[in-house]
Amino acid sequence: MRLPQHMANKLHAAQTSDSPYAGGLKISLTSSLGPLPIKGASVTISLTGDPDSVVETLTTDESGQTDTVELPAPPVDYSLTPTDQQPYSEYNISVEASGFEPVLVSGTQILADVTAVQPISLIPEERPGREEDIIIPAHTLFGIFPPKIPEAEIKPVDETGEIVLSRVVIPEFVIVHDGVPSDSTAPNYYVRYTDYIKNVASSEIYATWPESTIYANILAIMSFTLNRVYTEWYRNQGYNFTITSSTAFDQKWVYGRNIFENISFLVDTIFSNYLSRPGVRQPILTSYCDGRRVSCRGLSQWGLHVSGGGRL
Repeated sequence: MRLPQHMANKLHAAQTSDSPYAGGLKISLTSSLGPLPIKGASVTISLTGDPDSVVETLTTDESGQTDTVELPAPPVDYSLTPTDQQPYSEYNISVEASGFEPVLVSGTQILADVTAVQPISLIPEERPGREEDIIIPAHTLFGIFPPKIPEAEIKPVDETGEIVLSRVVIPEFVIVHDGVPSDSTAPNYYVRYTDYIKNVASSEIYATWPESTIYANILAIMSFTLNRVYTEWYRNQGYNFTITSSTAFDQKWVYGRNIFENISFLVDTIFSNYLSRPGVRQPILTSYCDGRRVSCRGLSQWGLHVSGGGRL
């Protein structure tokens, strides 16, 4: 997907490329009081590196969504092979709606040739508190994050006093602790299971990868998550959450980040699946790493991508 030259000229330094490509973006607004769409909201899109440079101004329809717009992005090749070039562009999204507190999302990630969806929840003005600005950090394949602490893929479940579910259950919600387990100041978020998987997949892999590779990675992410659910891993340690957002302990989850349409579709298609082994009831705690900066005994994300999907 290529852009006209006048749009390509809007790329700032971190997004500059020799060939101007584009990715799609759609914004979806709901009320924090429930899944109620917010229509007629004003949405302003600007460059993260230059917030005064407005790229698009949109209005949400009756479903609370904007039209899909094409925005400049680096060449798709940057996300298909390991490189030091940032493979996505970043945008700020400012939202104002009558009767609601304004919201700013900074760092929405746009990849070439795929469509990003930015969900935003608005707080009614009469409710106490205000949504703080949402800042989306670097993607895990581009930024620097703590490597996963090794764990056994099959957890012992016969220890005295341990709480274990009688069967594998696909939960409706998971409780995500937004920090390391011992950080009591980090907030907990109730997140719909499928939304959690979509968020993690969009944070851990690139949506431009072949469908078979994305599929394999989603299976690994779901199996890891369901192992935490099945074994009640953190509750057995006295915590009141299901999983954390720390890459050292679990998988990267980012509050308020954008997801990608193709990843969302695949998750909705296979969300009840997981990986296990013959004679083992629990889902495997599937370890994985980027395979470039960090090595592990589990799935290599870049290695799996380069092989075109392959076997887990």
